[in-house]
Amino acid sequence: MAYGETRAARARGRGGWRIALPRLLLGALILAVPAFAVLAVLAERRTLALAPALAAAVAIYAGTVLVLRPLTFGVAAIQEAIERMTQDANAAPEVESLSFSVRELWLAVGRWTRSTRALLKAREDELEAARSVLETLPEPLLLLDADRRVVGANKAAEALLGERLIERDLAGALRHPAVLPAVDAVLRGEGQRTAEFDITSPVEHHLSARIAPLAPRRSERAAAMLLINDLTAMKRAEQLRADFVANASHELRTPLASLVGFIETLRGPARDDKAASERFLGIMAEQAARMQRLVDDLLSLSRIEMNEHRPPTEETDVAAVVASVAAALEHRAEARGMRIDLDLPADEPLIAPGDGDELAQVFQNLIDNAIKYGTPGTAIEVVAQRSSRLLPSARGRERATISLAVRDHGAGIAREHLPRLTERFYRVDPARSREMGGTGLGLAIVKHILNHHRGLLEIDSEPGRGSVFTVHLPAE
Repeated sequence: MAYGETRAARARGRGGWRIALPRLLLGALILAVPAFAVLAVLAERRTLALAPALAAAVAIYAGTVLVLRPLTFGVAAIQEAIERMTQDANAAPEVESLSFSVRELWLAVGRWTRSTRALLKAREDELEAARSVLETLPEPLLLLDADRRVVGANKAAEALLGERLIERDLAGALRHPAVLPAVDAVLRGEGQRTAEFDITSPVEHHLSARIAPLAPRRSERAAAMLLINDLTAMKRAEQLRADFVANASHELRTPLASLVGFIETLRGPARDDKAASERFLGIMAEQAARMQRLVDDLLSLSRIEMNEHRPPTEETDVAAVVASVAAALEHRAEARGMRIDLDLPADEPLIAPGDGDELAQVFQNLIDNAIKYGTPGTAIEVVAQRSSRLLPSARGRERATISLAVRDHGAGIAREHLPRLTERFYRVDPARSREMGGTGLGLAIVKHILNHHRGLLEIDSEPGRGSVFTVHLPAE
């Protein structure tokens, strides 16, 4: 045994003596009282002389002390051992005694302690398993007390509603007129409730909250459970089907009408006109290509919107993606006498959480637009860097930003058009846009991809001074 442990054991021994000795002396005195009374009566009646009576009393008391000592000190040792086990759950003290009753009592205490510890260990394992399940549950879950305060929240709830939920009133974390009355009704004992609601920041979510009472309560504090199901994908699918039909039918009507007219002409008056046939077939091919681009963009936009509420989890080097896109578009710029000037950091990568293919689509749309609408013979300036601008994250904290700006030196855009540029099929100059092969969906696709990445698009332009499209992405 180590020196420190020896000193501790001795200290405990002295403490046991201090506790047990007064008990022993008092207990022996109480047990000897009847014998003392008998001796007193005998001495009073002169049946027994005083000196022998006193000697007998001392002998009886000493004998009682000797007989009672193992039991008294054994009980004190058991008390001390239990106190040690109370202070240290892993303590396993030993109690030795000459008293059979003390040994049996300590064996019973040991059996009870082992069974209790096993039961507590099993309960702790069950509780830890339950906590693990709650933490890994993909649906946000909140536990509420009788006063509507949040007393428990899993990671999914913190990701959706922000951190520091515990001890806050639910109204501070989830302020919605459909949810709070339902929670209050459940806490009043009116049974479980379901409420649908929307969250619009950072992107729109369609959610359903199921509130149920906890009966019997598993905790002194938790009175109700609030489980949130995400209906966004289902709602988006319904809306996208309707939007796709409406948009496709509207935008495809003109090229389809042109195709039908040319086909009728080729089958009628121009049946034998070879020159007209070649010219009409060329126009029909352009219209068919336009419809193909329109359908591709609509499908792409629908696919992006379906997953817009789920932020990407992989990481992408933004500078590498920009350089690859610029290299692919270099020949198109050269065809208009233009060049793409890249200003990318050479000493460090620009890592952002993002889907590389989607980000490539963003940069391709922006640089391609700069080529289309920039003045021939000018440069397209592309600058990527870490920015001082901060973007809010889903958990309520601000995040550092990577910014990429695409500047052209074209005719520019009037201020009144800027807020509507990311709307579907909105065109500042419809005739020129169609002449350039645009579908009116490019900037809408850019906006929704950036929403998916929790990013932001800024547009700055003035007539005669060109345009600057700046993408802000949360950094790694």
